[in-house]
Amino acid sequence: MRALLYIPIVLSLVVLGAHFMRDGLMIGVAVALLLIGLLFVRRAWAARAVQMALVIGAFEWVLTLYVLADSRLRQGESATRMIVILASVAVITLASAFLFQARPLRKFYHLDSGGSHDA
Repeated sequence: MRALLYIPIVLSLVVLGAHFMRDGLMIGVAVALLLIGLLFVRRAWAARAVQMALVIGAFEWVLTLYVLADSRLRQGESATRMIVILASVAVITLASAFLFQARPLRKFYHLDSGGSHDA
């Protein structure tokens, strides 16, 4: 069951990394890969770092949506399909952050213990 919860989290990070690669931001790609690696660290801080990165990633998708939609609309092009796609990616990325609230991940990362396993 826990493995299934990782699928949207990892896919969200991979797509975010691809987004940064498309813009030539290799540091963003490296951070996305590092965050995937953090999923193997059984500490609350690691889960919270990935969770925060996914929330920030969702905001990045919303910002990208705004910039690209504005550009297309100014050029008189249709932006509907792009808006639907990027909005969906933003929602999935944000929803992925909330998967850390699922019982299997809360237990795995010791998120219910008040951080006593953080050290």
